[in-house]
Amino acid sequence: MQPMIMAMQIRRLCFFACCLILGFGFLGYRLFELQVLEHEELSEKARDNTERTYVREPRRGDIRDIRGNLLATSKTVHAICADPDFIGTNYLLIASQIAPVLEMPFEEVAEKLRPRTRVNDRNDTVPIKYVCLKRKVEDEEWARVQKAMKLISFGIDESILPPTKRSAYERIRSRALFVEPDEMRFYPNDTLAAHVLGYVGVDDRPGLGKVFETIGKEGLELTLNNTLTGIQGWRQTETDSRRRELVMYREQDVAPRAGLNVVLTIDSGVQHILEEELEAAFEKHTPVSISGIVVRPKTGEILGMATLPTFNPNCPGKFPAEDRRNRVVTDVAEPGSTFKIVVVSAALNEGVTSLSEPFDCENGHFYFAGKALGDTHPFGVLTVEGIIAKSSNIGAAKIGIRLGDEKLYEYIRNYGFGQRTGIPLPGEVNGVARPPKEWTKLSISRIPMGHEVSCTPLQMVMAMSAIANKGMLMRPMLVDRFVDENGRDIAKFQPQALRQVVTAETAAKMVSALKSVVSTNGTGAKAKLNYYTAAGKTGTAQKIMNGHYSRSNHFSSFIGFFPADDPELCISVVVDDPKKGYYGSETAAPVFQRIAERSANYLAIPPEILTTNQTLALSGGNMKAP
Repeated sequence: MQPMIMAMQIRRLCFFACCLILGFGFLGYRLFELQVLEHEELSEKARDNTERTYVREPRRGDIRDIRGNLLATSKTVHAICADPDFIGTNYLLIASQIAPVLEMPFEEVAEKLRPRTRVNDRNDTVPIKYVCLKRKVEDEEWARVQKAMKLISFGIDESILPPTKRSAYERIRSRALFVEPDEMRFYPNDTLAAHVLGYVGVDDRPGLGKVFETIGKEGLELTLNNTLTGIQGWRQTETDSRRRELVMYREQDVAPRAGLNVVLTIDSGVQHILEEELEAAFEKHTPVSISGIVVRPKTGEILGMATLPTFNPNCPGKFPAEDRRNRVVTDVAEPGSTFKIVVVSAALNEGVTSLSEPFDCENGHFYFAGKALGDTHPFGVLTVEGIIAKSSNIGAAKIGIRLGDEKLYEYIRNYGFGQRTGIPLPGEVNGVARPPKEWTKLSISRIPMGHEVSCTPLQMVMAMSAIANKGMLMRPMLVDRFVDENGRDIAKFQPQALRQVVTAETAAKMVSALKSVVSTNGTGAKAKLNYYTAAGKTGTAQKIMNGHYSRSNHFSSFIGFFPADDPELCISVVVDDPKKGYYGSETAAPVFQRIAERSANYLAIPPEILTTNQTLALSGGNMKAP
């Protein structure tokens, strides 16, 4: 009996030993499987749950005017994000609570919060654990969202629930939504220089984590996007279950490099004057648009550039696309009589005429190649200077005919027509300047008066600036320098002379003729300045409507500079289809006058023409008034 009991116990021990061996063997195999065979896959899953890569966006550079005034900057805000997998079936309830606070449609918020899945790189179906509900959220709005989340009611009496269930609901209130750092572009002066600055938008960018990249969409924000953007950094670390970073487990931390700050040649004071006077003229004449440019002729620096209607770059989507277009560089039109400076300066430069040479202007009716050409007023014999002062189409045509096709075209190109100026703004067009082989028999009589060519307002003002600058054409300059975040100059840009279009002697003759325009005998009398001698040219061009010149739709313009013999500023005003008056002398010249007077006062340009009292004051009171 005893041996049987002993044998039974041994069998039991053997059985339990086998079970233990099998159990430990299975456990050992499972551990081997987890630690070796499935190590990579499980490590990936673990990293997905606990390891986070945070993209560290660089700060976008500021844009400032030449005096250091802030035109565009960036400030740190929030992006409100959510974990749909964590929210689960509560997504409709949460959406209804926060959609009014976010000022977003309930359907849009609910769709973003709805639990969904995706296929990852390993072809596994995994839940989506990240969505961005709204970007560019400031502290006050995020606080309102948090308050709304705390007030969510799940429709049950939570006081009777066990602690674990109550804490689950509290976690939803506190953890369902979270924020990540974001950047908001801000334009402190609203519409000031809007078409120069442009605006930014947001694009998805592939790379580390979820990234929404701020990129320029128009203006300098677009053309200088790479300069302003900087270089992205990142931080790789582990987080706990509440997405809090565990600093001790941080693996990589690469700091971003901020974008460069851009300093423009624009002067906010001049820009403000320009926009204010254009707006007053816009209200008076109700045109389709009105544009203005203020340039330093000697350097090509642009102190002001504006076009109306305008827009606010802080909220560009609220304005139609045509208001966001910078018409100074994107729109072309036949320039009209302002173009006469090209043919007259070319003829003077080639020595085929002189300012004092008389031309018979045929009393306002001239036939060439079987077609009539007229003047606004009938003129008899006018000198070349008189042709400029009175803006005779017939006189300009006769000068062009004497100059010839090839020479006229050569000067048209040398002045920069038919080619982009190279200004760092998007959308600039070439304009139209056809070669002589494409001209008709009439062209040589029509082009001198500004027909059959088209140009942008910028091209025309740079041509006038060349005459003001002793015949030297400059490249328009909009950016003065790039500066890093420590205030050090990284790149300083210098004025760039393109070519000598006419000699300094010819330019001086043209200045003399253009002075006569801004006199009681010229078409630009309303552009006359109180304390400076101004020179300039009026322009009134018929718009082409349905393939024909319209008698009721016009482009009106005035381009002038002062002080005439040593110019500080060249100013262009172009009015597209004014409704109350249409001659450039009536609509554009007075706007030039007001911009010039106010800008001269702001920039403290010394006056040329002094009143008796001013002359006495400067002489110490020793002179006697006449």
